[in-house]
Amino acid sequence: MNIALEQARAAADRGEVPVGAVIVRGDRVVAVAGNRTRELNDPTAHAEILALRAACAEVGSERLPDHDLYVTLEPCAMCAAALAAARIRRVYYGAADPKSGGVAHGARVFSHPQAHHAPEVYDGIAAAECEDLLRRFFAEKREQK
Repeated sequence: MNIALEQARAAADRGEVPVGAVIVRGDRVVAVAGNRTRELNDPTAHAEILALRAACAEVGSERLPDHDLYVTLEPCAMCAAALAAARIRRVYYGAADPKSGGVAHGARVFSHPQAHHAPEVYDGIAAAECEDLLRRFFAEKREQK
């Protein structure tokens, strides 16, 4: 999660919502990414999606059944659906997202009957640090207005 937090901080430095993601296989880091939606003018450029794309390219497959994702914020429905499609093995996330989450909140993609795959999910990993990073980012944005 420390690497995901580094990616989230780098995203904040770029003016992006501070979310970072890391995909690992065993103890090997396969891909890292932070949000780049503004930079790329791409609403799908969430940290999880960018990390999935990089990991799939690295391993030469659209499926990552023996890979795990660490992400600083609960994945949204779009990201959760992509993680299911990639057959990611485990999802570890930090901060819960009651407003836009798609795992434990909102759409609850992995528990939907149409989900093709449901990874193991572990929440609350370094939650206080992940939440603090998001809280500070949005407080600074409000102060700038």
